[in-house]
Parts: sequence; C-alpha cells; structure tokens
Amino acid sequence: MRLFALVLIAAAATAAASPRAAEPMPTRAPTALVIHGGAGVITREQLGEADERAIRADLDAALDAGGAVLARGGTALDAVTAAVVVLEDSPWFNAGKGAVFTADGTHELDAAIMDGHTRRAGAVAGVRTVRHPVRLARAVMDHSPHVFLAADGAEAFADTRPEIERVDSAWFGTERRRQQLEAAREREQRQAAGEEVPLPPGAYFGTVGAVALDAAGHIAVATSTGGMTNKRWGRIGDAPVIGAGTYANDQCGISGTGWGEFYLRAVAAHEICARVALRGDPIAVAAEDVINRVIPALGGDGGAIGLDARGTIVMPFNTSGMYRGWIKPDGTRGTAVFREP
Repeated sequence: MRLFALVLIAAAATAAASPRAAEPMPTRAPTALVIHGGAGVITREQLGEADERAIRADLDAALDAGGAVLARGGTALDAVTAAVVVLEDSPWFNAGKGAVFTADGTHELDAAIMDGHTRRAGAVAGVRTVRHPVRLARAVMDHSPHVFLAADGAEAFADTRPEIERVDSAWFGTERRRQQLEAAREREQRQAAGEEVPLPPGAYFGTVGAVALDAAGHIAVATSTGGMTNKRWGRIGDAPVIGAGTYANDQCGISGTGWGEFYLRAVAAHEICARVALRGDPIAVAAEDVINRVIPALGGDGGAIGLDARGTIVMPFNTSGMYRGWIKPDGTRGTAVFREP
C-alpha cells in the first residue's frame, strides 16, 4: 500500500513537471489604412527632391496619426478623422491650410465622412472659417439630424459646436496657391481673346482622403478639399457628395480625387462599392474599371483610394501621379507620388 502511494505521488509530480502544450495566442483582427493627397497635381519635372521629401513626411505623419488609432483598438471613423486632420494642416495639399483660391480670392472648403457599418454620414460644403472641415463633417453626422450642410448654414452649425476650431479665412492661403489663381485668371483672359491655352497643372485636382478598416471589421472613409482653383458661384465638387467622391458600406470604402464634375456624373465611389457588394467584383477590378475606363470615357481623369473588408488596398489613378500612403494588414507601410515600376 505504501509503495502504491509512492508511485501515485511520483506520477503526479512527473505530470506537473511536464510542459503543457502552448495555448494559441489570440489572433488580432486585421486593420488597414490608406490615404491620398490628390491625383494629377504634379509631374516629375515639377517636383524637386526637397519638396517630395516634405510631402512624403506629411503623408507619413498622417499614416502615424491614423495608424495609432487603429493600433490601440480605435474605430475606423476616428482613424480617418485623425489622418485627414493632419493632411488638412499641411500646406502641400488642397485642403485646409493650402486650399486653393476661388475666383473672388477667398476659400470655400468641403468635406465628408461616412461609416460603412451603419451608413451614417456627414458632409459640409463652402465653409470659410473652419480649420478642419472633416471635424465639422463628423459633427454633422454625430450631432445633427442632417447629412449635408452648406455655406452659411454650415458656418452657423459650427457656431453651435465649441470643439470646432475657427480661423480667419486668410489662414488657408499660401503663396503657391495665389500664384495658381493668377495663372488661372491669365488663362481665362487669353481664352477670352480667342487664344488656345493649356490647362494649368492642378486646376481640377487636389483633395485629401483616408479609408480605414478597424479591428471590429468596420470601414470608414473621409475626404476633404478646397475645390477647384478659380471656382465660381458656390461650385461644389464630388468630395463632399456621398456616393460621388466619398462612400463606404460594410464591404468597401472609397475616397476619390480628380475632376469632380465627372466623379459626380459617374457616382464613382458608390459605383465601385456597389460592384463589390452586389456583383461580387474584387475591389481591385471594380476600382480599376471605374477610374481607368468609366471616368476617362466621360472626359474626366483622376484617381481613388479604397479598401475592402479583408484589408485589400487599391490606389488606381490615370494621371501623372497621386500622393498616397498605406499601412497594410501585415503592418507594412509606404508612401508614393508617381506610378511605381
């Protein structure tokens, strides 16, 4: 009996000392982020090395801001807001600081944001004193019964939101944008005299945007712009129009950048996501066809960024370049300006 007890004790000790099979670590849900700073805005000949480094640094800063939100388990909505705020503060892009001038020498800014999981959205157009239009668009979504506010109404709504930072309209201007306005005015005068004058670079382009996938599997998109150089009569492009330049559902999110009139006519962002959600097209196929066939067939050009529910990132464009950056689900990241070899 005593021997039997000793055997049991030895067996128990051996079992306790034996290493257990390692328990599998919980798998982290994939996250992804893609951003853009506008398509067709520059050529290789126009962009110096120092300028390109500065632009890529600001793209990286936007990736850092949005990526940090996703890394700590934040929402896709918060990630795209954070990324676009950084881009709106950069003088290199046509949104916020660095926005183009209207024909009257002022600034009218547009922005939109959308949550693909709920299809909630907010948008503003023609705002003049809001430092970060994307934050005002978010406030429209979160704190109003509406989706889209414009001009004086959007400014009046901003008055009710103390968290919305205001600036004098002159804050948005830069010397580079002033020179673009003067070039556009000169072109108009020469055209009026019957002369054929090439379109100035960047006349119709210049937008910033972000699309994110969070750990909950939700997609969100945000887009912000100063619009078109020398625009008149309260012109509004595609960026703040839900479905045209900004759209997300639970399978796809798209932010467009290009000649807004054609993105409006094609309902470009929604068209891409509808093909993904309803027809089952891979997002790369849908985005490539809309950006590189449908838009050019109408007479427009530009680009777009987007991703699907698996974190597949797309960045098609049909112009000389598109400022863009990305963080893939595997954590790899990068920035680019021109078409990669």
